[in-house]
Amino acid sequence: MARTVWDSTVGKKTVMAVSGLVMLLYLVAHMIGNLKIYFGAEEFNHYAHWLRTVGEPFMHYEWTLWLIRVVLVIAVVAHAVSAYQLSRRDIKARPSKYVHSKPRSSYATRTMRWGGIILGLFIVWHLLDLTTGTVHSGGFETGKPYQNVVDTFSTWYGNVIYIVAMLALGLHIRHGFWSAAQTLGAGSRTRDRALKTTANVLALLLTIGFVAVPVGVMTKVVS
Repeated sequence: MARTVWDSTVGKKTVMAVSGLVMLLYLVAHMIGNLKIYFGAEEFNHYAHWLRTVGEPFMHYEWTLWLIRVVLVIAVVAHAVSAYQLSRRDIKARPSKYVHSKPRSSYATRTMRWGGIILGLFIVWHLLDLTTGTVHSGGFETGKPYQNVVDTFSTWYGNVIYIVAMLALGLHIRHGFWSAAQTLGAGSRTRDRALKTTANVLALLLTIGFVAVPVGVMTKVVS
């Protein structure tokens, strides 16, 4: 039954919607945590340490964090695979482009695929920069995320990569949230306006919230 559901277009759209909402919940929590950087190095570094001790003593050190990471990896892979396969089906069903004098879809809709690729590449760069320190611009300091974040956003390319990715994220959420609601049956004529407004507000708040971190470093508010 699971294979039958997965092989269907509706099944893939459902997987894409649910995995997208899981990642959206994480992004909201992640943005709130990021903004703690405005309270100083001690507060931000303490928050990062707390993430590794959540659930103690029932959970061992970093177990909860690794559980969250595993769930996120599953969500990202499920989202990407279902998106790719749905895209391939769409191309196969309509190999030639629609011919219209004016585009009928929004800019966010038309850039969902490229936005997904940009975000996928950004996730890899972000992990290599601030988690493993592999491509970090300065001397990566384990256990000192505040200093590492300031290092990253003290470079022009760190700011460009991050801000472009966050703009792509905003567009992705703007269309994706509404689309997920439709897939999961939450949409209707009476609720569509509220859902679209919610999608726009979420996209705007998350974009501003995430971009506020590099802007804080660039303006020396965070230093």
